[in-house]
Amino acid sequence: MADVVVERRDNATWIRLNRPERKNAYDPKMCAEIVAAIKEAQNSDITALVITGSGDSFCAGGFLKELASPDPVQLRSMFFGSLELFDAIRNAPIPVIAAVNGVAAGGGNELVVACDFAIAVRSATFGQTGVRIGSAPVLGGTNMLAISVGEKRAKEVSMLCRKYDAETAESLGWINEVVDDDQLDSAVAAMVAELALMSPRYLEIAKLSSNVWWNACRDNFVSGLGMLVQAIGSDDMREGATAFMEKRQPKFRRRGSK
Repeated sequence: MADVVVERRDNATWIRLNRPERKNAYDPKMCAEIVAAIKEAQNSDITALVITGSGDSFCAGGFLKELASPDPVQLRSMFFGSLELFDAIRNAPIPVIAAVNGVAAGGGNELVVACDFAIAVRSATFGQTGVRIGSAPVLGGTNMLAISVGEKRAKEVSMLCRKYDAETAESLGWINEVVDDDQLDSAVAAMVAELALMSPRYLEIAKLSSNVWWNACRDNFVSGLGMLVQAIGSDDMREGATAFMEKRQPKFRRRGSK
């Protein structure tokens, strides 16, 4: 089974994350395949790229098994592979649409934040999981998301790890549109058709110019990743990821305790 499925539909290339058994969570190899698909597609005559998931999930971010028994080299590759993926989305000369077909959690939610537009089904949910499982959402959740939803709400999202339904996400400016579950493909096709009426040259200029906040956050992304790399193998990382896999509450050691 291919980790990533690429399909041309009219004026758009659809990139589908295809590991439904793990909620389309990605590892370094899968990240690299998505980046390659983005770079290849942007050199064709398409109007837009669409990223979606297989099954009932959009993306659950990085594969958690990597956190429970971390290999520092492999995990560092996943962290920086995520940044490479998000940069590929932001630097593509064409709009990238997140077609959110289900759960967008952790790095999967940050994937939504990285995309230029997001259309979600009514049953979709959004949120960050990092602080609960021994990580932190430094590639959008703690920083870029605040541009859309405000600083206090973004802190709530990244620190309390609550889950938000699609209507709430839309009302906060997190996503563009919510549709019935059976209308996602047609809603995305309608947006692609609307974009197809625009000048490709000036769409590219508008898109890259709109990256002003992303570019301003990028140094923060890199410093955040540096902190995550230094914390690889920490007690909190191992306990958080193990508890998640075992479906129990983590037992983190309190600061100052022995």
